[in-house]
Formats: sequence, structure tokens, C-alpha cells
Amino acid sequence: MKKQDLFLGLYILLPVVFLIVPMPTVLLDILILFNISVALIILFNALFSKEAVAMSSFPTLLLMTTLFRMSLNVSSTRNILLTGYAGNVVETFGQFVGGGNLVIGIIIFMILVIVQFVVINKGSERVSEVTARFTLDAMPGKQMAIDADLNTGAIDDEEAKKRRDKIQAESSFFGAMDGATKYVKGDATAGLIISVVNFAGGLVLGVVLQGLEVMDAVSKYTILTIGDGLVSQIPSLLISLSTGILVTKASKDADLGNVLIKELFAIPKVLYIVGGTMAFLGIATPLSTVLCLIYAILFIVAGRAVESAIEEVNIEDEVGEEEESAEEIRRPENVVSLLQVDPIELEFGYGIIPLADVNQGGDLLDRVVMIRRQIALELGCVVPMIRLRDNIQLNPNQYLIKIKGVPISEGEILFDHYMAMNPGYVEEEITGIPTFEPSFHLPAIWITESQRERAESLGYTVVDPPSIIATHLTEVVRNNIDELLTRQDVQNLINNVQEANSTLIADLVPKLLNVGEIQKVLQNLLKEGISIRDLVTIFETLADNAMTTRDTDVLTEYVRQSLKRAISNKYFPSNEMTSVVTLDPKIEQEIMGSVKQTEQGAYINLAPEKMQEILNSVKDEVDKMEELGKNPIIVTSPIVRMYFKKITSEQFRDLTVISYNEIAPDVELQSIGMVTV
Repeated sequence: MKKQDLFLGLYILLPVVFLIVPMPTVLLDILILFNISVALIILFNALFSKEAVAMSSFPTLLLMTTLFRMSLNVSSTRNILLTGYAGNVVETFGQFVGGGNLVIGIIIFMILVIVQFVVINKGSERVSEVTARFTLDAMPGKQMAIDADLNTGAIDDEEAKKRRDKIQAESSFFGAMDGATKYVKGDATAGLIISVVNFAGGLVLGVVLQGLEVMDAVSKYTILTIGDGLVSQIPSLLISLSTGILVTKASKDADLGNVLIKELFAIPKVLYIVGGTMAFLGIATPLSTVLCLIYAILFIVAGRAVESAIEEVNIEDEVGEEEESAEEIRRPENVVSLLQVDPIELEFGYGIIPLADVNQGGDLLDRVVMIRRQIALELGCVVPMIRLRDNIQLNPNQYLIKIKGVPISEGEILFDHYMAMNPGYVEEEITGIPTFEPSFHLPAIWITESQRERAESLGYTVVDPPSIIATHLTEVVRNNIDELLTRQDVQNLINNVQEANSTLIADLVPKLLNVGEIQKVLQNLLKEGISIRDLVTIFETLADNAMTTRDTDVLTEYVRQSLKRAISNKYFPSNEMTSVVTLDPKIEQEIMGSVKQTEQGAYINLAPEKMQEILNSVKDEVDKMEELGKNPIIVTSPIVRMYFKKITSEQFRDLTVISYNEIAPDVELQSIGMVTV
């Protein structure tokens, strides 16, 4: 048998024996002091344990200590009534507490009993009931939280089991504590009854059997009763206090002493106020000036010490942060973060900051969100996050647009001004600062707020600075959206289509085309402003034609022909005759005759003189259409379209080149010119 088991068995067996067998006074003294020691051990364990369930055996311990204490009560009562003596400990407590005065002893004993019953026992019992109820009510929610963390992968099975066991232990502990507090209350009640019996029984026995005078009997048995009551009530009080401390614990990170010190003496201002209050009481009231000033000095000094400690901690934190930042910079692996390039950046001078600051009423951030939404609806492509940052190297009212870290376009605005543009039919001029609209480089004028209403009434198009920046940014993104489309973006688009068209994607990727080849087709479409929202049609066309060719330029032409309704709707208004320019069949034959096929793709081997003649003719026709106020559109045969677009793309970026197969049957066209040499 283990020593622990033997000791525990004796601790339970001895009280039962002593309820029957008389106990010598020497042994009674030893066990009473042992009982007080055990109560103190329990109290300080409860005080310094980090959480309540750390003393999970406390309810059982309550029952055992109560039984042990009651057996001592019975033994001391037996000795008091039989011999009028219950040992040195009982007699000493009775005489010392009252200081030799029976009245004082009785009063102190009654105060102790009242504190035990009304304050500690009642409070501990109530706290135990409430804690048990809330712990049981919270169990389902805690279990669901554990299951949620387990399902999301935040914790593993072992951690989930550990948490469930802890919840079960808390439930069992607080449920047992709710019932165990009844032992403490019953123990205190029984101790009070025993004290009354000791006094009344001892008084009768002392007068009748021992022949003592009444006053002598009262004196003798009052001292014994008080002593016996104290040696019983003091351990009971300590156990009750332990119960209250244990069930009211809130901190799980430190023992109660550290928590109390940190919470009570953490704010220097509080200590200064208390010190000042104590000084005022010492000076302005009849209270002891010396004592009040001593307390005032102590609190003020303590407040100053706490404030100094806080300042030192703050300085250490700042130094630590600086050292950590320096260390982060010195680490070689952190250079990798400097290599990353934002897809789109909008940098601006400090004068434009109010337009981007929500706290100052700026709505530039909201406009950027709308730009991404607008392009997604228009072209079917998700625009990467647009990074906005201020740049002190720029002029105050200047802004710069970068694509992949390279400046693409810039502009300058006048804060608190508006840009007025003449749409072409306004004859009356207004005064202002001449400028150019940054998106399309059209002539414009900066006007003030007072001129805005008049300019609008005359027919000018008036826009505010945020709209200017947003429009410029939209055009830059739209013109470079093909460069921003990455393989990962294409994979995301494929995944979206796969949810409802799994068979199509299974046939196309990677059997016929890989993601990179699909990316090139989509980039070709975006480069000419063709929306890729209808991905199902695009992928169906690629799946139909990829078996015969994997040339992405040729596949792009097939896709364009499948999207002829969308292309026609974009360039040819319904129920309206559209003016176009055609291409001379001789030029088409020359272009096709100069096409050379290589492993890297096709290229045009056309004489430079002939190329320049074609471009000059294109320029003449484009100028003619612009003078008529029409968008320049050139219609070619399907086989020539992509090569003719390559010839003209560098010099005429906004020129629209469409093949006959990309025009819907219901479109009405009117040829007003021909590119010829």
C-alpha cells in the first residue's frame, strides 16, 4: 500500500473512531493544531492556484475536513462535559481571545460566528450556485466552438480532446462545488449548536455534580465553550474563505497575488489621487496628521515608482521594436519582399492626399473600387488590386500611374478647380487656365467653382479632379489589361467555368491546350478591347479548333468569329447605318503572300516601302473618318485581319480592324473609303 493511501485511510478512519472512543487531551491538542494547519494549507493553495480546476479534489476535501473537524468537536465536548478540561489548545484560545474578560470573549466569538454565517458562508454558497449554473449553460457553446475549430483545421484531434476534457472537468467541478458548500454551511451551524450544548451542559454539570458556584461554573465553562468554538470555527472560516476564493477565480495566467498587485497598483494617477486625498484628510480633519501624511507620502512615492517603471518599459519596448526592425532589415531573406512589384500603382503628391483620405471627405478609394467593378463588367477580367500611395518626390498636384512598377502615364490637377471641355459645338469661350485632359489629350480649361454653373449652361463638359484621375486610371488599365492578365488569373477563370461546365474543361485543359496558351488567346482579345465574359463560348471554340492548330493567333481569330454578336454590338449600333473603310483586295493578296510561317509563329515579310505606302493610305482614310466625326473602322477578309492589325497596331493604336466573319448578319454597313496604294 502506498504511503499516500495509508495517510488518507487514517484521515478518514480516525474521525469515525473518535466519535465513539474518548480522546486523550494531548492527542486532542495535536489534532486540533493539525486541523488548523490543514485549513491554512487549503487556503493558500486556493489563493495561489492559477485556475479553479487545478484543485479538482476540493469538493471531496471539503467533505473530509468537515468530518474530521466534527469528530474533534465531539471529542472536545465529551472532555468538557466529563472532566471540565479539553486540553491546552482549547483553554488557551478561550482565555487569550477574551483577554481574561468573559464579556469581551463572548462578543468576539459572536462577531466571528456572524461573519462566518452571514458573509462568507452565504456568499460562497451563492457564488457556487451561480458559477455552476453558468458553467453548465455555457457547455454547448464551448463544445460547438471546439468542433468549429476542429473542422477548420485550427486545432488537431488531440487538442480538441484536451479541450473537451477540460470543459467536462470544469462542469463536474463547479457542479460538485455547488453541493459541497452545503457541507461548510452545515458544519458552521453544527459548531454553533455544539457551543451552546457545551455551555448549557457544562453549567448544569458544574453546579450539580461538581458543586461549583454558579459564577465559577459560568466563568469556567464560558472559557471552555469559547475556546472550543474558536478552534472549530477558525478552520471552518478558513475553509469557507478557500471555497469563495476558488469559485471566484477569473485569471488563468497568474496567481491571485500577482493579479491583484498588477490591477490595483498599475495606474500612477490613481495612487497620486489617493495620496492627495490622504494628505487632505490629515490636514483638514482631526485625523492623525502624522499617519495620514505617512500614507500620503507612501502612495505618492509608489505612484512615482510605478510611473517610472511604465516609462522604462515603454522605452525598452521602443528600443526593442527599433532593434527588431533593424534586425528585420539586416536579414538577407527579407530582401525578397523588395523584389515584389505591384501590378497597378497610383502615386500622387501631397496636395492630392485629401482626395484619397476618407476622413477629409475624399472618395478616390471608392472610385478605384468602381473602376475594378466597371472593367470586370465591361471586359470580363478581374483587375488586380490598385495600390494608392503618396510620393513626396512628385509635385503637390501631380499623379503618376505605374504598371508593374513602370510609369505609364501621368497628369496634374488643380485642387478646388474643375476641368471644362468643349465637346465641339460650343462657340462662346470662358476664361480659365488652358490645359489638356490627361486621358485623351483633349484641350480643356481649368475653371473655378464660381464658373462651373455658367460653363455647364453653355454646354461645356465639366468634371471634378477625382473624376479626372479616375477616368485617366480607367483608360490606362483598359489599355494595358492584357499585360495584367496572369496565368493564375486564367486558372481562376477556368475554375469558375468548371463548376458548371466540367466536361468542357476536362476536354480542353490540359488535353488540347495548357493554361499559358489559353492566356495568350485571352490576352489577344483583351488587347483589342474584346470582352472575355462569355468564357463558355470562348472555351467551346478553342476545344473545337485546338485539334487542328495550336497557333494562338489563329485560335484568337476563330474565337472572334464566335463572338461576332458581341463584337457587332460593340462597334455597330443596331438600326443604324455604320460607315467603314474596306481594304483593297490587291493589298490583301500582297499581305498574304508576304506571310512566313516559322516554329515561333507567323511574321510578315513585306518591303518597307510597300509597308509605308499602306500606312500612309490608312492614315488618309482615318483622318477622313475623324473629320466626319466617325470612329475609324476597317473591314478586311478573315484570313488577313490579324496580319493587317499587326501592321497598323504600332502607329494606329485605336484603329478597329474587323473581318467580315465577325459582323452579324443584321448589321448595315456603308463603305466610305478604301485603303489602297
